[in-house]
Amino acid sequence: MLSKFETKSNRVKGLSFHPKRPWILASLHNGSVQLWDYKMGTLIDRFDEHEGPVRGICFHPTQPLFVSGGDDYKVKVWNWKLRRCLFTLNGHLDYIRTVFFHHELPWIISASDDQTIRIWNWQSRNCISILTGHNHYVMCAQFHPKDDLVVSASLDQTVRVWDISGLRKKHAAGPQTSQTEDSAIRSGQQADIFGGTDAVVKYVLEGHDRGVNWASFHPTLPLIVSGADDRQVKLWRMNDTKAWEVDTCRGHYNNVSCVLFHPRQELILSDCEDKTIRVWDMTKRTCLQTFRREHDRFWILAAHPELNLFAAGHDSGLIVFKLERERPAHTIYQSTLLYVRERFVRVYDFSSGNDAAALVIRRGAGHFMNPRTLSYNPAERAVLVCSPVDGGTYELFNLPKDIGGEPRDNTAEAKRGQGHNAVFVARNRFAVLDKQNQQIFIKDLRNEVTKQFKAPANVSDIFYAGTKNILIATPTNVTLYDTEVRSSVAELNVNGVRYVVWSPDMNLVALLSKHTIVVANKQLEQLCLIHETIKIKSGAWDELGIFVYSTLNHIKYALPNGDNGIIRTLEQPIYITRVKGKNVCCLDRDGKVKLISFDPTEYRFKLSLVRKNYEEVLNIIRTSNLVGQAIIAYLQKKGYAEVAMHFVKDPKTRFELAIECGNIDVALECAKVLDREDTWQKLGQEALRQGKQLDLETAYQRAKAFDKLSFLYLITGNVEKLRKMLKIAELRGDAMSRYHNAMFLGDVDEQVRLLREVGQLPLAYLAAKAHGLEDEAHLILQTANVNEDELADVSVTGTLLKTPTPVYRQHDNNWPQLAISKGIFESALSGDERGLGPKMTLDEQAMKEVGGEWGDDLEIPELSEPSAATPFGAPSAQTPMYDAAEEGGWDLDAELDIPDGGLATTTTTDAPQNPGFVNPSAGTPLTDMWARNSNLAADHVAAGSFETAMQLLNRQVGIVNFAPLKPTFLTIFSSSKTYLSGMPCAPAVAFAIHRQHDDDPRRLLPVLPFNLQQVIGKLQDAYAVTTAGRFEDAIATFKGVLHSSLFVVASKRTEVDELQQLIAVSREYILGLRMETSRKRLNMDVAANQKRAIELAAYFTHCQLQPAHLQLSLRSAMTLAFKVRNMNTAGIFARRLLELGPPPQAVQQAKKVQQLCESNPTDEITLDYDQYNPFVICGQTFTPIYRGSPVVACPFCGASYQPDYKGKVCAVCELAQIGASASGLQALPR
Repeated sequence: MLSKFETKSNRVKGLSFHPKRPWILASLHNGSVQLWDYKMGTLIDRFDEHEGPVRGICFHPTQPLFVSGGDDYKVKVWNWKLRRCLFTLNGHLDYIRTVFFHHELPWIISASDDQTIRIWNWQSRNCISILTGHNHYVMCAQFHPKDDLVVSASLDQTVRVWDISGLRKKHAAGPQTSQTEDSAIRSGQQADIFGGTDAVVKYVLEGHDRGVNWASFHPTLPLIVSGADDRQVKLWRMNDTKAWEVDTCRGHYNNVSCVLFHPRQELILSDCEDKTIRVWDMTKRTCLQTFRREHDRFWILAAHPELNLFAAGHDSGLIVFKLERERPAHTIYQSTLLYVRERFVRVYDFSSGNDAAALVIRRGAGHFMNPRTLSYNPAERAVLVCSPVDGGTYELFNLPKDIGGEPRDNTAEAKRGQGHNAVFVARNRFAVLDKQNQQIFIKDLRNEVTKQFKAPANVSDIFYAGTKNILIATPTNVTLYDTEVRSSVAELNVNGVRYVVWSPDMNLVALLSKHTIVVANKQLEQLCLIHETIKIKSGAWDELGIFVYSTLNHIKYALPNGDNGIIRTLEQPIYITRVKGKNVCCLDRDGKVKLISFDPTEYRFKLSLVRKNYEEVLNIIRTSNLVGQAIIAYLQKKGYAEVAMHFVKDPKTRFELAIECGNIDVALECAKVLDREDTWQKLGQEALRQGKQLDLETAYQRAKAFDKLSFLYLITGNVEKLRKMLKIAELRGDAMSRYHNAMFLGDVDEQVRLLREVGQLPLAYLAAKAHGLEDEAHLILQTANVNEDELADVSVTGTLLKTPTPVYRQHDNNWPQLAISKGIFESALSGDERGLGPKMTLDEQAMKEVGGEWGDDLEIPELSEPSAATPFGAPSAQTPMYDAAEEGGWDLDAELDIPDGGLATTTTTDAPQNPGFVNPSAGTPLTDMWARNSNLAADHVAAGSFETAMQLLNRQVGIVNFAPLKPTFLTIFSSSKTYLSGMPCAPAVAFAIHRQHDDDPRRLLPVLPFNLQQVIGKLQDAYAVTTAGRFEDAIATFKGVLHSSLFVVASKRTEVDELQQLIAVSREYILGLRMETSRKRLNMDVAANQKRAIELAAYFTHCQLQPAHLQLSLRSAMTLAFKVRNMNTAGIFARRLLELGPPPQAVQQAKKVQQLCESNPTDEITLDYDQYNPFVICGQTFTPIYRGSPVVACPFCGASYQPDYKGKVCAVCELAQIGASASGLQALPR
């Protein structure tokens, strides 16, 4: 028995596994119910409402419910999500022994000491049947897992099988069929006690000599097992007409408390008051294993419904255990996986995916124990299979040359021997560990000993370590041992190594213990140590030198330097066999091969940083979507703050990273957003360190560091701003700052005036007298009523105390800085990222601004006052445009030295002959150059070549209706030139405007009035109009976005992707808003229109909208469905709305709707709407086109249509022909 989890508590009387989560419920003799996580070993919750011992407990198979029964005669149904008891079922007159849920129906069965069995409907909360017939305590009653049967065990020494098919038929039509019975029960009558046919006794099994404590059905076979106070376990078989005793298992020495079948093997488990758990062979009826406790009697057993887990409750707690290891024995050779499953050695080819059984490893019936290890010798095609049977045995087989068809049965030819483990060490040699005698034998393929030696220490296991070498594991270390010279080569201290995984080139090895991984090289020099709190299950090396390993809950990775992280979460444990590219090949606990896809970007990124492969790092940053605090913390820890900034959007974190890497520009942007004093102070310190005085001035100003500002202006010679600081100090009433600024400026008059104002007349007089300000000195004496004769003479030989004037005033520029080349990351990541603007959010204040056509649909008078939603428009960040990259030319404009001779000059006969002057020939117009240099329709429009532009748009996106584009064409054409007026009565002179200057005419292109940021700005305006409820205006604005996007020129591939995203967003909004306006025009007094209105509202919620607009559409649909009493549909919308986290008013409204709908989940109107079947919406008929149905699309906006509309103009964009073939919109210049 392999113990997985154990608790210490009061006596455990009932146990139940959760079918999906790693939870177990334990009901205790002290009246408490405990909920444990057996995987983490933690107590999740406890429930204390029963009075007295709780003997029965059971999880519901699908709902978040469990049921308990105790000595207080009560059956309680609990919700573990709400952490409270939902209701109590009263009716039993004595202790309740067991309670169980039905596997399909909403039924609970309870057995009681009142000699009855009751079946309850937990939905209607009524007792629907009472099974009477036992004449002593009923100790156990359970439903059959598939059939309409119940088995019960009683102290009257019988096991009874009940047929409840009549009860199922009676209640199949719903609760209304049992109204008579319910009323009878409520009135005190016992309708089913005498003569009822709902549940009848089918068999009475008599054979035990004392009271029977437990009886269980077999999950698939017509078998019953029972345990009684006569210390016997009996096996019974039944058919349609009778049931009989098959055999008896004897061996217990006290009352048998509980007995059950193994769900997947031919085994019986029983526990007893003799403090033992016994495992019996169901076919031979012999005891296979016995597990004992010293002081605790066992009371209950439970089997997990899906996993190979069992639990037993005893006097001092519970234990969760397995009967044997589930790890499939396997080994890898090149592209082949050899593994053991169901008595066969199977071969799986990674390249082809072929999986075939190669040979049989054990014959005969009875219990089969999974082998521990598998070792393969490719030279001789030999396999060593090691099993824990009989204290440890090995078998040597030869694989057949042709694998396929029926597996070869050569068990008679197999060579066997005793040994804890066996591994090949050479082409014709293998090593065997005799753990009991601590001997290691080297044997040949005839199974004869060629060499033997004493193990160097207390050896627990041996592992393959290359030709002639083995790894010897002891409880405290691992030794690399050479079997030829019989000596230790290397040693590494590591505790409890259970598995060893070598890299493909045998240069690295991972030593796996229960909770640690030690990575070492082939000399057993430790490279890193990784500790896990959860048990480590398996691992494999990938081609990059990354160790990928699995725990109970996760697939993780480990770099050779010790850095590790999570790849993905697991529902069930797996055993990794191979890692290749983006796939993990593994075995599950049933021995089945599985391929799991994952994203290796994170560990490839970290490995590239560790190996300083910066080109790969940049490539990953540009092409992947790495996010998360873990990546940011890792980059910061490794000193790559400038890279971490690329992944951070939070202004506070981004500011700290910018300061760390010295990026003042980014830090300044974040500081403006944060606008906190400590942030400005940090920015000022960094700007001062770098000598960026302009940013330093901004930081001091925002932090209100006036004294520092004054000193900055002093040393930079900015006298004008010093005077401003003097004025500011005067307005602030700061006398000291005012005096300092006056000193910096050498303004004696201001100094004297300040001293007079603060009452320092003596100092004011001395300052005036010393600087020759006689008039001021005389006024001060008059103010103080003092004669000059009464004062001592004041020396006037002093000079003005004034700070030196800077020789070089540089207050308009930063200080000279040392030129430092940018790092690879700083230069590569310096560009700003563009986007479609910030996402919209709903808050309390902004909800008040929602209006227009939204307002009428958000009100449910039956519930509460209407609540509003939040506007959607938020300003998008301004992003500078990027110039198109320059291209190299053919150098065709180079000057050629061509002699003039040989070229004849021709003149027209009409032109006068003038040998001194020749008319120049006309050049190529710039507009022709534009059309020739570009493959973009926008440039052709700017050149005035409308026809070629229309041809391009037709080929690229299938546009056939150009009428809506006429204003756009004219805008582009007129914006590409500027006009200067010349002489009166003369036409204006036109000058072309280019995107950028270039001497090469082949690279000249016109300036365009549209760019991506402008179109994004239009999108934000459309969002705002949508929020305001002006749907017709919003549709027109979104169509304008679509039309403008045809003429946007992108400078890089990411802008093209954003343009496609922008088109998709506009299409979804136009389609959704057209449906909503159509719904608004319906007359709701007509019954048919009510159905259509709900359908249109439902389809609107499946458009890809921004979260805030999706909330509004869901609220509108929920309200409409609720008003027409489509409660089930309204409940669906309410649940989807609550998942989006709406504002409090909407949450309150949705919860009320959900509560009302759950009490009556019906629809008055049947809709053509299935939310669980993926669909797209026809842009013409507004009907769903479900997955698998024929569909055609618009080549420009991507709107979907039914095939009947192929060849017509798209109703969404109003430009393209539905179903036309097109090459795709071109936005990048050649």
